[in-house]
This record gives sequence, C-alpha cells and structure tokens, in this order.
Amino acid sequence: MRTPRIKVDPAAGVAFYHCITRTVNGEHLFYDSDKEILRKQLWDVSDYCGIEIITHSVMINHFHVVVEVPQKTPVSDAELLRRYAVLHPRPTRYQSARLEAIKAQLETNGQEAEKWRRKQLAMMGDISPFMQLVKQRFSIWFNKRHNRFGTLWAARFKSVLAEGLGELLQAMAGYVDINCVRACLKSDPKDYRFCGYSEAVAGNERARRGIARVCGGRDWEETQAIYRKIIFSIGAAPRQKGGRVTREAFDRVMAEGGKLPLAVVLRCRVRYFTEGAVLGSKAFVEAHLDAYRRKTGSGKKTVPHPLPNVTDWGSLSVLRGIRGRAIC
Repeated sequence: MRTPRIKVDPAAGVAFYHCITRTVNGEHLFYDSDKEILRKQLWDVSDYCGIEIITHSVMINHFHVVVEVPQKTPVSDAELLRRYAVLHPRPTRYQSARLEAIKAQLETNGQEAEKWRRKQLAMMGDISPFMQLVKQRFSIWFNKRHNRFGTLWAARFKSVLAEGLGELLQAMAGYVDINCVRACLKSDPKDYRFCGYSEAVAGNERARRGIARVCGGRDWEETQAIYRKIIFSIGAAPRQKGGRVTREAFDRVMAEGGKLPLAVVLRCRVRYFTEGAVLGSKAFVEAHLDAYRRKTGSGKKTVPHPLPNVTDWGSLSVLRGIRGRAIC
C-alpha cells in the first residue's frame, strides 16, 4: 500500500514535521560551497513562509529539516513586504518596479495588490510550499552554478508528521543533527557546519531557539547540556568516536533481549523517522488516520504500529509498518 501523505490543516493548530529529500539517483553532488547556499536558503525560505526550523542537516546528496508549522494567523501587508524582501534581497529592475506599483496598490487596496497578497499568503504556513520553494530555488541556483540542466531532486520529499512530545521531538532533532556522525564525517555534530546544532553553538539565535523549543532550558548553556545528553548519553564529551552502529552489534543486543541507550539508537538508521508518515502516541496516530479516511475514503485497512522496544522512547506508535529492517 502506498504510504499516505498526511498533513495538518494549517488552520487547525501547530504541527511538527521531519522532512527529507534526496538528489536524483542519490548522486553525490554537493560540495561544501553548495551546502552553504542550501543552508542559507533554508533559513530565508523558512522566514518567508513563517515556518520555524528546529534543526536541519545538509549532506552530500540529501538534506533533513525538522520544522514547526504554526497555526495560520493574519499577516499584515508590512510583514508580507518584509518577508518578500527576505526572499528577494537583490531584486531585478523589473521586480523593483513592480514592487513599487504593488506598494502603491496596497495603500488603496487595489485589485493587483489583492492578487499579489493572495499569492504570497498561499506560500505561507504550509509544509508543502515551503519544501517546494526550497527545492526549486536551490535547483535554479545549482544548475546555473554548475552549468547543468534537468532534474536535481528525486521525486517528492518524504515527511513524517510528529506529535509535539518533548521526548519525541528531542530524539528526532538529535537524529537529524547526528547525521554527520552516522556518515563518519565528524565525531561531534558541533564541528559540522551544515547542521542546526553547529549553527546554534556558533551563536545563530534562530538555531538556538529551535533547539530550545524541544529541549527547554533557562538559557543556551542549560539547553545545550540537555541536548548533548540526548545525543551522547553523557554531558559534554562524546560517548564514542562516531560512525553508525554495526548491524552485528545491534542484532547481538536485540537477540539477548536487551535495550540500547537512545544515543546509540540515534547512530542507527531509523526508518520510522523518515518513512513512518505519522509518529506519536497511539491516540495521535489514530486521530490523524481517521481524519485522512474521512477526507479521502482510503486507508481503511491501515492501523497504527507500535515502535519496537529497542530503547526507552516511550509507547510511541507509527502509521506505517516498515518492511525489512526498520532500524540499523
């Protein structure tokens, strides 16, 4: 059965998503200079769309982003103009002239102004336009920079709707930030420039707010201590040098009926975080499944699946049962 793409109605309330998208054929295309542009564009587009980034990770052939999509609220014309300027910091001569005309129309609420206003608002407060805009803008830049044409990204992005539980969001954010450790690029994500945690350590206030959103803490030092304990199981120093947990080591612990610390599980590939569709308590998953059935009339045979008891991540359920190896 095809995995349903479930979204929260933007007017219904706050929603959290983990999104991932890969290059076509998984090709290793991005140099550090490319990652830097994509990193900046993630922040710019999130500002324009009114979406809060909790954390992100830009890799050589894909990127992850964990976001909070706030409930849609009215946006003033002044705020629309500010966000538009973020997206177009160096407008063309045509864009500048048209924007001046739009500003004049906005003062009198003219027809062109209303059309422009609706177009901007349609791109805001929704996960799909956000991801579409990030991928589209970066594709244009990347193809021009590297003298290539055609598709850059493989198919649609994957997304998992997550319940706003502190422990779940902490684990999901940690899983994204520690991506560079699983890939054996760094032993500590603070040293990998292209992830949210590294930006937070470097002083990026928006990156710090994102991690504080799921970890709390009275200040950044306390928030960081909480987050590092999630990632490493012990305070300031890494528990191990890095790299993914081997399949043999994982299977050996599971065969003995044991559990692994969350920090170790985060070094595994956890497909529930990227392919589970909806992740949270059983009641949360069932509620969104029922809404999906009422809206589409499909998914009648789908039921929530409990996550395997491999670590102490609580009684979480997932909408999609993963075939094959879901962890490690």
